[in-house]
Amino acid sequence: MNSCSILWIDDEVDLLKSHILFLEQKGFSVKTINNGYDAIDLVKDENYDIIFLDENMPGLTGLDTLSQLKEITQSPVIMITKSEQEQIMEEAIGAKIADYLIKPVNPNQILLTIKKNLEFSKLINNKTNADYQREFSSIGSMINDVNTFNDWVNIYKKIIYWELELDSLEENNMLEILLSQKKDANNNFFKYIKKKYRDLLNSESSVEPILFSHNLFKHYVVPRLSNNRPTFFLLIDNLRFDQWKIIQPLLEPYFTIEESAYCSILPTATQYSRNAIFSGMTPSAMKAKFPDYWLDDVDEGGKNLFEQDFLLAQLNRFNCSQDISFNKVFNLDHGKKILERTNEFLNKSLNVIIYNFVDILSHAKTEMKMIKELANDEKSYRDLTFTWFKNSPLFELLRQLADANVNIVITSDHGTVNVTEASKVIGEKTISSNLRYKTGRKIKFDNRDVFYIDDPEKIFLPKTNLSSSYIFAGPNKYFVYPNNYNHYAHHYINTYQHGGISMEEMILPIISLKSKL
Repeated sequence: MNSCSILWIDDEVDLLKSHILFLEQKGFSVKTINNGYDAIDLVKDENYDIIFLDENMPGLTGLDTLSQLKEITQSPVIMITKSEQEQIMEEAIGAKIADYLIKPVNPNQILLTIKKNLEFSKLINNKTNADYQREFSSIGSMINDVNTFNDWVNIYKKIIYWELELDSLEENNMLEILLSQKKDANNNFFKYIKKKYRDLLNSESSVEPILFSHNLFKHYVVPRLSNNRPTFFLLIDNLRFDQWKIIQPLLEPYFTIEESAYCSILPTATQYSRNAIFSGMTPSAMKAKFPDYWLDDVDEGGKNLFEQDFLLAQLNRFNCSQDISFNKVFNLDHGKKILERTNEFLNKSLNVIIYNFVDILSHAKTEMKMIKELANDEKSYRDLTFTWFKNSPLFELLRQLADANVNIVITSDHGTVNVTEASKVIGEKTISSNLRYKTGRKIKFDNRDVFYIDDPEKIFLPKTNLSSSYIFAGPNKYFVYPNNYNHYAHHYINTYQHGGISMEEMILPIISLKSKL
């Protein structure tokens, strides 16, 4: 930093000698000039690391000088003024000054401002990396001492926090260590689910009651249907917790946000998890009660064609109004059409909108080279989600709803995980095709990589035949058949898949929004 060059623009430069001497003794190069006109000409020809600008100058004022400087340089400009008038401050801030100082200023104030603006990234980098380093042992202890699903929620959210913090740095020296810790956490989460899933799913009144997919609507939506306000249930297919956290700041100016979490049922696939949400039933119960609405993995046809029918049946069980709208959004044009119907929705008791963009994005990475390049790591995948949401009709809809007296619940049906390790499976031709889970007869597999269910009814899953079983892949694993193994292992590596067991797929956000207006 001490080699940086400073331009100081002030019509009373003679009064700055002590400040300039102080800075020069610190190793800075300081150029002074007493008017805005000459300063602008100088900046056109020379580059400066930082510029100090007096607000009150004869001729070309500080604000006018600032306006012209912004057209020719990206250097941070520090405004210095005797005035504390709110209008002047607002104009300066609106012109994107880097900082604002009130005269008289002392040399240490100047030095602090220089450090803040020129070493900001470095200081943040060092502080954040050091903070995570101190937190490393604590997270490790949490992973080793976990007892409940809520413990896992806290671990996952803490890991997400640090991943986002480190991702935002120019030099994230600790990121690789965090990702290794995340992998360790996921491996332990996999062991936890293998050990506890049956018990957790089989009893709501267990020692550790947790919210699963089929109970989500009952607990989070139905109670809101009785308060005489329209309710919006917005399901973003395949939205992970970390993706929610990066779009959350966009909503904070408009809403008070309540955040919770629930656990997706297995398999963490749309056919199972989303149908469970809308039916309020487990997959085996859906197949038994609504055989015309349920299709097994091996059956031809769409697996989520009867979600509205499932929902109406659930609302009927709770004696709720069935004055609803139900919409699925697959593209931008459809999203815009939904936006145009906002007033219509305000006259409905319940409005369900399913957005499929994130799911489409995750699957596109498998087949589209451009998406593979754009989402080549977790950060870029999140960035694409942020860009989509910021410019989406969904965000505009939410901003419009912020002015209305409505209930809003946002959630996801499952998450997705970046798969990096192929796991060989062998089975009959009728085995299901999903890369993160398999169901069928006589499945052979590496037991270390899977959660094996020999009796699906134990976890409320339907059987395609009497001897059907299920296997669920552990974190980062994906199933590949022996035939042409290397080709498919290479094809699917570093793609986003879901259906198996990982924190990313199973621990999902439930968001309640209340307007601040």
